[in-house]
Amino acid sequence: MLRFSLACALAMTAVPVLAETEKEISCRYQSDVVAAIKQARLDRIAERKLPEVLAENATWPEKYNNIIPIVAPSIYEKKRRELRDEDLAGWWREQCMALEQ
Repeated sequence: MLRFSLACALAMTAVPVLAETEKEISCRYQSDVVAAIKQARLDRIAERKLPEVLAENATWPEKYNNIIPIVAPSIYEKKRRELRDEDLAGWWREQCMALEQ
C-alpha cells in the first residue's frame, strides 16, 4: 500500500491542476486510468503490453497515460483475487480530491 501511496503522490505532481473544476476532472480521469489498469490485470493482460492495450480503448486525454507506468507495478504485484473486491478507482479519486493544490 505504501508503494501505491507513493505512486499516487508522484502521479499528482505529473498532472497540474489549476482550478477546483479542473481538479475534479483530473481526479476523474486519473481514477478512470486506475480502474482500467485494474481491469486489465483481472483480464490477464501482460504488464508490458498494458500501455498499448489501454491506449486503444482510452476514454481519457492522452496526457493521463503518463500515470500508467507509475501505478501499474503496484496493481500488478497484487493477486487477482485480492483486486476483485478492492475499489482502487474510488480510493484514488478520494485521495486525489483530498490533496491540496
